[in-house]
Amino acid sequence: MKLITIHQPNYLPWPGFFHNWMIADAFIILDTVQYHKNEWQNRNRIKSPQGAQWLTVPVTYRFPQSIEQVGVAATPWARKQLAAIEQNYAKAPYMGEYLPALKAVLQQPWHSLSALNVAMIRVLGDILGCDAPLLLASDLGVVSNDPTGRLIELCQALDGSAYLSGSEGRNYLQQTIFQDAGLKLYFQHVQAPSYPQLHGDFISHLSLLDLLFNCGDASRGIIHAMGGMEP
Repeated sequence: MKLITIHQPNYLPWPGFFHNWMIADAFIILDTVQYHKNEWQNRNRIKSPQGAQWLTVPVTYRFPQSIEQVGVAATPWARKQLAAIEQNYAKAPYMGEYLPALKAVLQQPWHSLSALNVAMIRVLGDILGCDAPLLLASDLGVVSNDPTGRLIELCQALDGSAYLSGSEGRNYLQQTIFQDAGLKLYFQHVQAPSYPQLHGDFISHLSLLDLLFNCGDASRGIIHAMGGMEP
């Protein structure tokens, strides 16, 4: 079985994003669909003494641009984000180990949101040891505008025999169409991990940065133990 998973290029994704990558045989970044404001493509959360804090990339966007067409606004956002990260995780045991790789990405002059997100995803995936190929939908020549048909064609472009969806896929995927296409369909089944954190009571579903800075090399095992997949 060749298991394909597909996800939009989120910014500084949460650990569950990387769980899918760990258990799949190939990961396709879905950069060809319409961008939606105020979702996860240009922002995510870290933890501060006051609670969850948003890190947001300012974008230049005109409806109905796809994710790959969205630009990054020319403001000093990266410098401010790095300052927030360093301030809030100054006492985290592993921040010093991973911050240089993060800085190397954020200090580049990004003009494309998708390119920024993919670069960050690759760096974080390398840290976690995610070794399945990471590919862009925009490079695979799939033209279907049908949401289900697009996923099927992307899997077929890589000779996949199975598709791994997020758990929410149960609510909208047309499962019989996958069967008709000869693709097995699986859904991610995970529980958000609990781990040592700074700044008081535990907050779930933060960016992977929170887990990495607090748990270091143990992060991969924590993510892998989040769960698995089910039909």
